[in-house]
Amino acid sequence: MNVDKNNNDYKKDSLSLTGTVALGTGVMIGAGIFTLLGQVAELAGEWFPIVFLVGALISAFSSYTYIKVSDAYPSAGGIAMILKKSYGKGTITAFASLLMALSMVISESLVARTFGTYTLQLFGNSNDGLWVPILGVLLLIFAFLINISGNNVIGKSSFGLAIIKIGGLSIFAIVALWVSSFSVNNIVPTSNLGDNSFINYLGALALSILAYKGFTTITNSGDEVVNPHKNIGKAIIISLIICTVIYVLVALSVSAQLSISEIIKAKDFSLAEAARPAFGDFGLWFTVGIAIVATASGVVASTFAVSRMTAMLTKMKLIPHSHFGMSGTIQKHMLVYAVVIAIILTTFFNLSRIAALGAIFYLIMDVIVHWGVLRHIRKEVKAKSFILITAIVFDLIVLGSFLWIKFNSDNLVIIVSLIIIFIVFAGERWFLKTKTGT
Repeated sequence: MNVDKNNNDYKKDSLSLTGTVALGTGVMIGAGIFTLLGQVAELAGEWFPIVFLVGALISAFSSYTYIKVSDAYPSAGGIAMILKKSYGKGTITAFASLLMALSMVISESLVARTFGTYTLQLFGNSNDGLWVPILGVLLLIFAFLINISGNNVIGKSSFGLAIIKIGGLSIFAIVALWVSSFSVNNIVPTSNLGDNSFINYLGALALSILAYKGFTTITNSGDEVVNPHKNIGKAIIISLIICTVIYVLVALSVSAQLSISEIIKAKDFSLAEAARPAFGDFGLWFTVGIAIVATASGVVASTFAVSRMTAMLTKMKLIPHSHFGMSGTIQKHMLVYAVVIAIILTTFFNLSRIAALGAIFYLIMDVIVHWGVLRHIRKEVKAKSFILITAIVFDLIVLGSFLWIKFNSDNLVIIVSLIIIFIVFAGERWFLKTKTGT
């Protein structure tokens, strides 16, 4: 492979602060409010807008670790770099990095199916039929084509799409709240917290955290960001604030238009359903248009981040790699692999199961990251133990509750998760032992 070509994978100063924020919000909003609102409402009832707010708080604790390490060591490897600093170049680093990569690929398929589901609303089709995966696969192919066009195209397209979707969602939420005569007194639900079990609320939190996890993809942009020692942390904070405001506003507007039973019935396209009583056909088209923009930019941004991360893992010799006769850089190969896996998931899994797998893998990886920083490089990056420990406790409580819910409602998710975790860990252990001698 040509070395100069390979180095072009990571162009210093090729992403501005606004472009980096656009990538972060692109992943979060694409995988968040459109995809997960209905599922969160199903578990938390009328309290689901508050759950999104609490999820933002937990994500803020989690982001502290990534900000501290990325500010000290900005790298295109992002999470892989954090794990390598903490655990060295071994099985734990490779295992946790691959869990994060899988979570990101899962996010792509989750958003791709959401794109298909919302697009079908334009044709009066609300069922999860053959066209949902077909449209999702077409979006993934589109994301691949955008990504091979280079960072400048990605940054510019992400920024433009971010403006459209943030503005569009803000208009939707504000007008819907105004039409429903919403007041500040309506923020706190009238229903009793005891209407749902505490475990259900924690399970809903797991999904809401998944809606915010896109901030971690910013760390994968690494030294491609202008002034990375300052701007990576800024981009993470700004992205979280923007998404928190948007999520809570949209959740409140949907709750003002639909009952919980109506939201659950239309959980895969709840925003489109909420637009019908408030705005009629025009509102439906407007909302679906914003959903298409949001999901498209989300897939583009997520594909960008996962290709960078897995390319770095390959260069660190932590995962196996084969060209399969393809030309071009390693990063281009990783784009192909990520999109192919996402296409398979989009074709064969429904939204609920895809979201569950993504939440489980992400939370496990997140705990490993926090623990590694706490035990090994806390002083080096000047991180506070209390915040790191709090982030770990939050993750474990939420993960345990979510696993309990899935154990009682959908055993297949647990079984598939365990199988994948075992294969990834055992495979990495075998690869590192036989190929690199570590």
